[in-house]
Amino acid sequence: MPPNPTNRPAHVAIVGGGYAGMAAAVTLANQGVAVTVFEANATLGGRARRVTINEVTLDNGLHILIGAYRETLRLIDQVHRSSDSALLRLPLTWHLHQGLSLRAPKWPAPLHLAAALLRAKGVSFHERCSALRMMHKLRSARFQLAQDTTVSALLAQHRQGATLTQQLWQPLCVSALNAPPDKSSAQVFLNVLRDGLNTERAGSDLLIARVDLSALFPEPAADYVRARGGTVLTGKRVTAIDPSGDGFAVTAGGETSTFTHVICALPPHQAPAFLAGISALAQIKATVDALDYQPITSVYLQFRGRVQLPSPMTGLTDGTAQWLFDREAICGQPGLIGAVISAEGAHQDLTQDELATRVYNKLAKHFGPLPPLSWQRVISEKRATFAATPNLKRPSQQTPLKHFWLAGDYTASEYPATLEAAVRSGIACAQGIVRESAAV
Repeated sequence: MPPNPTNRPAHVAIVGGGYAGMAAAVTLANQGVAVTVFEANATLGGRARRVTINEVTLDNGLHILIGAYRETLRLIDQVHRSSDSALLRLPLTWHLHQGLSLRAPKWPAPLHLAAALLRAKGVSFHERCSALRMMHKLRSARFQLAQDTTVSALLAQHRQGATLTQQLWQPLCVSALNAPPDKSSAQVFLNVLRDGLNTERAGSDLLIARVDLSALFPEPAADYVRARGGTVLTGKRVTAIDPSGDGFAVTAGGETSTFTHVICALPPHQAPAFLAGISALAQIKATVDALDYQPITSVYLQFRGRVQLPSPMTGLTDGTAQWLFDREAICGQPGLIGAVISAEGAHQDLTQDELATRVYNKLAKHFGPLPPLSWQRVISEKRATFAATPNLKRPSQQTPLKHFWLAGDYTASEYPATLEAAVRSGIACAQGIVRESAAV
């Protein structure tokens, strides 16, 4: 690689070992650029990482991918020894217990969606046709709005009925944007619909990790980086990033090292601590400080006997939890059910025991009688995602401070706060550094 402006080979410090940081590290290492990753946690993955409870491997949040997450899937394939077995791939399937149920055939897009809606059960024929008309109009407009608005306003404009909204659009919006329709950006929602349902059939596939989220990408990514001469440090919290000459002094664990570039790949509520006091980053700090957040709560119920759901991923419309995951069907953990509660709601006023009991009672109502519980655990990420509100301003990955970059799902992107947005941001930072160095 050509020398950078400091006349030294590039050595990039990446602060944060989540999906964004590790995507940047893999991309740079693949180009022969020296990288050092600093991760404060003992486990890589950030807000999508492994946790162990009662010797059972879980995740700190239940996530799914879709086939349209091309960059995430590409990098998983690049670093993973057995990516095919690491993901359960399901054709577009939507199963709400005692509600809307559809399954797309293996036809080209968008015919597969049309067939799925026409054959769907749980909503009237009139409402199914209404959904098809809306998708046709959006497709004709290339999924672009003249002016951003809320998802609720978009659905009202296209006369989507109450049942269809409750059974399809609302849970889809909450799943994709982690926010209710009346607070969510319609344009960002349309970007997801465009890539997930319209571009190609495989883009709508649901992919559920059979391994924990650290083992899915961040840990094999670390092995990939180390094999190419890079360094990945866990349990190393960065306490200071200071401009130093044409580079940066990064302090972690009481030791200071110098780097030519920095990629700050921390979550948005942590990043401003390293932006403060640097005048060139004042406007970006203000933009990040202005972000609002939405929570994600995961409830794990370990039963003493087997519990089988109708499908690996089953939705509920009358309970606190929106989606249930049959962990035995997905990853061979007998008697374990995971429930995800996206976005804000009344559940935040409950204690963990009260919330777990409420989810258990809903399970018993729909699928009981159930075996007794061995244990239960609630994991709540209070600032799991930024709120993708209409016309939201998001910071660019390249900042006004030379050689200082931002990576994370909250940075400029067409996507909401997803693993794909995080991965794309890390790749964008790495590619920018490579271009910057090559131009010298």
